[in-house]
Amino acid sequence: MRVHSGYAWRWKVMALLALTTLLAGCGINNIPTYDEQVKAAWGQVENQYQRRADLIPNLVETVKGYAQHEQDTLTAVIEARAKATSIQVDAKTLDNPEKLKQFQQAQDQLSGALSRLMVVSERYPDLKANQNFLALQSQLEGTENRIAVARKDFIAAVARYNTEIRTFPGRIWHTLMYSSLPVRESFEATSPEADKAPQVKF
Repeated sequence: MRVHSGYAWRWKVMALLALTTLLAGCGINNIPTYDEQVKAAWGQVENQYQRRADLIPNLVETVKGYAQHEQDTLTAVIEARAKATSIQVDAKTLDNPEKLKQFQQAQDQLSGALSRLMVVSERYPDLKANQNFLALQSQLEGTENRIAVARKDFIAAVARYNTEIRTFPGRIWHTLMYSSLPVRESFEATSPEADKAPQVKF
């Protein structure tokens, strides 16, 4: 009887392993995997926007030293930065479409304010030749490029996740096991300039 029980136990273990392998092959883990990829991609978007926000105070101070008469433009940048950094959308609030839209609009407004600041800067040759300004300009340009890449990666991750939960067999797994995970919102252009990085080259 013990020998028989041992064989039965082995068969049960083997059957369980075979079932686990079969389910894994059917994509049972795809939805949580893609969900984590969306969150990771969003983290990169936030990191790059934060990097831009960190550059702005030094940029404003440098411009102010050469262009004190452009107070309205400088104030607009400062206020847009304050608004953009006051709205935080992390992995926990990523499922809130309204919050995501507010965050996106605030970042777009900051992009617009930075664009106007760069146009103003062209009027001041001494500013354009300042080494600190040139360094900040280069860093800002690089950050805008990173933002564009991070947004593109996030959009791709969201599309992959949403497609998985709407198509077979992902739709079945979503209904049976992951119904608490919602369809994700992605970026949409909210202004004509939303997809354009501020022009920082002279």
